[in-house]
Amino acid sequence: MKNITSKFDKVLNNSTTYGNVNHEPDSSTETQLNTPEKSMPFSDQIGNYQRNIGIPFKSYENSNIYIVGSGIAGMAAAYYFIRDGRIPAKNITFLEQLHIDGGSLDGAGNPKDGYIIRGGREMDMTYENLWDIFQDIPALEMPPPYTVLDEYRLINDNDSNYSKARLIHKNGEIKDFSKFGLNKKDQLAIVKLLLKRKDELDDLTIEDYFSETFLESNFWTFWRTMFAFENWHSLLELKLYMHRFLHAIDGLNDLSSLVFPKYNQYDTFITPLRKFLEEKGVNIKFHTLIKDLVIQSNTEGKIVEGIITEREGKETRHPISKDDFVIVTTGSMTEDTFYGDNKTAPIIKIDNSTSGKSAGWMLWKNLSAKSPIFGKPEKFCSNIEKSSWESVTLTCRPSALVEKLKEYSVNDPYSGKTVTGGIITITDSNWLMSFTCNRQPHFPDQPDDILVLWVYALFMDKPGNYIKKVMPECTGDEILTELSFHLGILDKLDNIIENTIVKTAFMPYITSMFMPRAKGDRPRVVPEGCKNLGLIGQFVETNNDVVFTMESSIRTARIAVYKLLNLNKQVPDINPLQYDIRHLLKAVRTLNDGKAFLGEGILHKVLRGTYFEHVLPPIEEDKEEHESFIAEQVNRFKDWIKGIKD
Repeated sequence: MKNITSKFDKVLNNSTTYGNVNHEPDSSTETQLNTPEKSMPFSDQIGNYQRNIGIPFKSYENSNIYIVGSGIAGMAAAYYFIRDGRIPAKNITFLEQLHIDGGSLDGAGNPKDGYIIRGGREMDMTYENLWDIFQDIPALEMPPPYTVLDEYRLINDNDSNYSKARLIHKNGEIKDFSKFGLNKKDQLAIVKLLLKRKDELDDLTIEDYFSETFLESNFWTFWRTMFAFENWHSLLELKLYMHRFLHAIDGLNDLSSLVFPKYNQYDTFITPLRKFLEEKGVNIKFHTLIKDLVIQSNTEGKIVEGIITEREGKETRHPISKDDFVIVTTGSMTEDTFYGDNKTAPIIKIDNSTSGKSAGWMLWKNLSAKSPIFGKPEKFCSNIEKSSWESVTLTCRPSALVEKLKEYSVNDPYSGKTVTGGIITITDSNWLMSFTCNRQPHFPDQPDDILVLWVYALFMDKPGNYIKKVMPECTGDEILTELSFHLGILDKLDNIIENTIVKTAFMPYITSMFMPRAKGDRPRVVPEGCKNLGLIGQFVETNNDVVFTMESSIRTARIAVYKLLNLNKQVPDINPLQYDIRHLLKAVRTLNDGKAFLGEGILHKVLRGTYFEHVLPPIEEDKEEHESFIAEQVNRFKDWIKGIKD
């Protein structure tokens, strides 16, 4: 590849940066100063300057790439090997144990038998790695040169998202969701958590830190149901989420900070990306179980020398050369899913003795047995009661359920526009049940008279309010009955059951990546000393990104490619809005339910009429003009102190 850069040799041969790029810079440890030694962007400096094409140090024409798992992380790795690594697509092979690609980004079915989705995509405009890929992937429903990003922008720019019924209770009554309901102590606890160092939070849970009043607040109901957090989940992960989505906090209650795809996650993202990769020439081998890697350790590091696979009952060792690369998706949030339907429950009894023994987890366990650098998978797959929940897909013909849905909808459900604007949570549900209707049709082939709804619940170990059984023991019709009870339409149940196909999915590890963890429990993307092995997905360590997003999966893939090939490119850290004074001030006001925070009045007085006046959230003019400005601030200070003491 020397001929590519030959005209730049005088500079490159005397550069201390070339060949020594920090591919994963960390904004949480960087002091952003311009110095004579600094030549590359700051760690979280995003934008078009980062769109340079990577330049490999040598040709990889004869290198083979083996990607274990064909989910979004694996597909992203293939994309970056092709785009930035300049590796021929025909050299890339996916090894997939299932019969279909997509991993956890699924979506399937038909109107006769019913559709099924195990989850959905609540998305954010700041997913820089996601959009980095999909601004290059050809659109499915628009002609060239338009891309998936163009389609996404077209629908979201012209159909804003928000909810008019984020919370309901009392058999279908809309509950006031305008306030977070955090007292001063709990507001202060959030601020203190944001200030804490990450290494202070090893193995701590959310309930270890926050008070009962916080856990009973509207804020926590919004947060836990939107992101699927439980009280016993990782406090560190909650902190990372709060930094990651600080800019969106004022849209937490009405979901106005979200954007959604037109269709389900499989048809929106996996289908066009797979088509792009296949047209380039990648290979996908389905029904191929990956059991272990043969790794040779010496003074130079760790090198994968073989992949042990099983196909049709036959075990095979595939040799790997030192110039080949292996990418492995560790763990799986949707492995061992149990399915049910209208008449069948997905699971009768949770059995922890079987946890973590399926293929995706065993591969990671086999790796971890070779060296501590591969992490501790048992921290994430050993407690099904705390890492599971159940999702339900409803395929609905016109019925009393659809008519009730219209009361909660922003637009007519059949209009093609935003329907519920995200999940609606039933706050007095023993199961803490939530449901949503995204834009319809949710599948490209969906008939005009069909709606697809998604339901999930966090508290499955409690009997329902009407159906006195735990959720995993319930048939689809029983779950539909429980939902109808909470919507106040139980008297129309026969009509609803007759016109609704129910598909249930119990997922033992769906929030396993949220389980409490410490440093070293998750491996780095390229573990120390590894020369041709990268680990990707939801169970690897990044500097500051969160789990349970497409963005984090793609980030891990991009880091793996850049590090293994030692490209002259960085993967920028998460979007730096957490450091933006505008969003910080907005967040403080929002946590206080829109009331001015201590000292805000002074800031308004100082900045009023200046160029920077707009950085502050709007504030109502004082109604009591005769009250002195100083007295006003003193009274607010007294109220704040009183709130801390209460």
